[in-house]
Amino acid sequence: MAMLMVLLFILSIIIISKGADWFIDSSVSVSVKCGIPKVIIGATIVSFATVAPEFLVSIIAAFMGHTELAVGNAVGSVICNIGLVLGFVVAVRTIPISDNHILKKCIFMLVSALALIILTLNGTLTAINGLFLLLIFAGFIYYNYRLQNSIWNMDNSRSRKEMMSDIKGDILYFITGALAVIIGSRLLVYSGVELAHAIGIPELIIGLTLVSFGTSVPELITAISALIKKHQDLSVGNIIGANTMDIALILGVAPFVREIPILPQSISYDFPVMLLIMIVLIIPAFIQKKLNRWLGFVLLGLYAFYIAGLFIWYM
Repeated sequence: MAMLMVLLFILSIIIISKGADWFIDSSVSVSVKCGIPKVIIGATIVSFATVAPEFLVSIIAAFMGHTELAVGNAVGSVICNIGLVLGFVVAVRTIPISDNHILKKCIFMLVSALALIILTLNGTLTAINGLFLLLIFAGFIYYNYRLQNSIWNMDNSRSRKEMMSDIKGDILYFITGALAVIIGSRLLVYSGVELAHAIGIPELIIGLTLVSFGTSVPELITAISALIKKHQDLSVGNIIGANTMDIALILGVAPFVREIPILPQSISYDFPVMLLIMIVLIIPAFIQKKLNRWLGFVLLGLYAFYIAGLFIWYM
C-alpha cells in the first residue's frame, strides 16, 4: 500500500509538470496575441487554474468536517507560495517590478490577510465573515476586469471577435493543461495525506505542510517553467493573484459549507507568519521597484524557519 502511494505521488508530479508547461505556454500566447501584459494574465487566468486544487481540497475538507485541513491548506499555501515558490524564483533571478498594477494587487493580498486575521480573532470563521472575504475577492476580480478592459481598448486595430478567433486553440490548450494540473494535484494530495497519516502527523500540520505544498505544486511548476522561459513577471502575477484567491475566495466560500473553528495555533503562529512574509515581500517591491536575489534567500529562510517551528512547537 505504501509503495502504491509513493508511485501515485511520483505520477502526480509528472502529470502536474506537463499540465503546467501546457498552460504556461498558452497563457503567454494569449497575452501576446491580445496585447495583455503577462503580469495581468498571471494574476487572473493562470491564478484561477493554479488555485483550483487548493479550492477543491479546502471545500471538500470543510464538507467532510476536516475544518483544520481546510484552513491549513489555504493559509499554508499562501506561506508556501511566497516563501518557497516566489523565494526560489527571486533567489535565482532579480525581478523588476516596473508595473504599478502588480503593487496594487499586493495591496489586495495584504488586505485579505488582515481581514482574515481580524475576522477570526474570536476563534471562528462564520458565513458572515466569509461574506466579507468574498467582497474583497469581488473587488479584486472587478479591478482586474477594468484593467483588462482598459488595455484591450487601447488597441482599436483589432476587434475582440478577431482576437477570440486567434486564441481558440490556445484556450483549448490551456484548459487541457489546467485539467492535468488539477487531476495531478488531487492525486498528489491523496497519496501524500495517506502517507502522512501512516506516520501520525496532526491534521492541521498536514494541511499547513504536505497538503499545502501539494496544492502549491502548480504555482511552483508554473514559476519554474516561467523562469526557464524568462517570463518571471507571469509567475509573480500568478502568485499574488493565487494568494488573494486562497484567502478571499477559498476561506470566503468554506464557512458557507460549514462553520470553521480557528485553532489557537493559527491565531498565534500561522496567521502572523503569513502576514510577516507578505510584508517582507511587499516593502522592497514598493521601495526598490524590484525583487532582488537577496530577498529570495530571506523568503526561503523564513519558510524554512516556519516549517521547523511547526514541528518543534506543535507536534
